[in-house]
Amino acid sequence: MRVWIDADACPKAAKDQVVKFALKRKFEVVLVAGQGQVKPPFVCVRLIVVPAGPDAADDHLVEHAEPGDLVICSDIPLADRLVKKGVAALDPRGQEFTERNMGDRLATRNLFTDLREQGQVGGGQAVYGEKDKQAFSNGLDRVLTRLMR
Repeated sequence: MRVWIDADACPKAAKDQVVKFALKRKFEVVLVAGQGQVKPPFVCVRLIVVPAGPDAADDHLVEHAEPGDLVICSDIPLADRLVKKGVAALDPRGQEFTERNMGDRLATRNLFTDLREQGQVGGGQAVYGEKDKQAFSNGLDRVLTRLMR
């Protein structure tokens, strides 16, 4: 089993948490990025920098992640592609993407994209705080426990 991370968009605290889990539970972590990243100095962590281009990192993740793997991402269309492939997906705030919730998550994303384009709401995510870190740790533990059975 591998845990893949969409590294360009993932908060550092979430990446660090995945590495801590990997050291304890003995699995590989693969950071996939469209630009250079600082790779944690552990053998269990690998960094792949993909060529620049729209959705290049997303395409790499979908192509290489396999059922039984987990991908950490906040990109809802990417998560939809992964879930359809049978790959587990978790956002950095601890919410798992599933076949049951993808329709709602895509619809909400599309609504907010439309509202932003019309200037009716601002963009960006809230600050990644302690509550988010704890929720991510709990979600990560839950999904890893299920996948490692």
